[in-house]
Amino acid sequence: MFVRSISDVEKTDFFVEWGSGTSHRLLTERDGVGFTICHTVVRAGTESLLHYRNHLEACYCIGGEGEIEDMEGTVHTIRPGDMYVLDKHDCHYLRGGKFTDLILVSVFNPPLVGTERHAINNQSASSY
Repeated sequence: MFVRSISDVEKTDFFVEWGSGTSHRLLTERDGVGFTICHTVVRAGTESLLHYRNHLEACYCIGGEGEIEDMEGTVHTIRPGDMYVLDKHDCHYLRGGKFTDLILVSVFNPPLVGTERHAINNQSASSY
């Protein structure tokens, strides 16, 4: 058993500026449990085109608001208590709220190494 806090992660390379926000990689591949847990902040007013080709992801909103849009143009507003799941390696747009950050608990399978960063350019999907 172990305990790890956000403040512990902030002192390491596992506190990542990912392009449109920050990610505290609380649980990573090195921990050997088979998945990753992150505390993810999507900054207000940002839009990121993302595509996890090698990972499945589930996100649970714990604060703020934002939205996710699939490639067919369906937009879902995300607020505290909502979860979204990228169960088919779905390419998607992730947006922070107009005036507020979107705060998520993100779970990745298989686990992240923990230092991955996106290359956000909104012309092609960033992946890792």
